[in-house]
Amino acid sequence: MHIAATTIDLYIRHAFDGMHRVLDRLDDESVNAKPNEWGTNSVAGLVVHCCELAPSWFEMPGLGRDSSRDREAEFTSTATIAELHARIDDATERTSTLVAEFDTGPTTPGHEFRAFMPGDDRSDGALVLHVLEELYQHLGHMEVTADAIEKR
Repeated sequence: MHIAATTIDLYIRHAFDGMHRVLDRLDDESVNAKPNEWGTNSVAGLVVHCCELAPSWFEMPGLGRDSSRDREAEFTSTATIAELHARIDDATERTSTLVAEFDTGPTTPGHEFRAFMPGDDRSDGALVLHVLEELYQHLGHMEVTADAIEKR
């Protein structure tokens, strides 16, 4: 089964749109706050992480291009709501472009980073599902974090 690039793009945009909606619930202070005693990340840190992970996965293990990111720093990032909205918009467009390129190939199923995907499936379809899984998982984290922050 082949997942059309338009379908992949639709679901990536849907996840990023959800992140915009979470940001609209918060302000510049609360977006950088962490729920007390949860040991979790701020919404800002999760947004920055998602804005880096989606394009980098299509870029590096997907298309075999060099890509650099500081994963640890993503989670400790702070930003304003406006900066995060802009970052989401940039990541959405960058990822959309990469998805179109990924669809036409060539791709790199043997890339070492694909070992981080579940099971032994290193296929392009598995990479797409992995990226979507991560985006939606973190969107859920953002929603729960925003719920906790709003109740303080």
